[in-house]
Amino acid sequence: MRVAQVIGTAIATVKDARLTGGTLLVVNIVDGKGKVLEPAHVAVDTCGAGVGDTVLIAQGSAARLPAALATAPVDAAVVAIIDQITLS
Repeated sequence: MRVAQVIGTAIATVKDARLTGGTLLVVNIVDGKGKVLEPAHVAVDTCGAGVGDTVLIAQGSAARLPAALATAPVDAAVVAIIDQITLS
């Protein structure tokens, strides 16, 4: 899993039917301090996240584990909205 910052949304009117009803979020992968490590990934939202939220994303086959995405062609999914990060 990776920490990411939601920077926008993506709207696709033509898409695989299994993605219908899902929200596509554009996220930057960040470190614990908010520095962008990898820009502009697209992830399917499962938590109701919005622009500006810090989120946890699952990638690869783990991204399809949430029940709503079990058969969807998904490579990244938002699985949590992070309230706080504490670094030692």
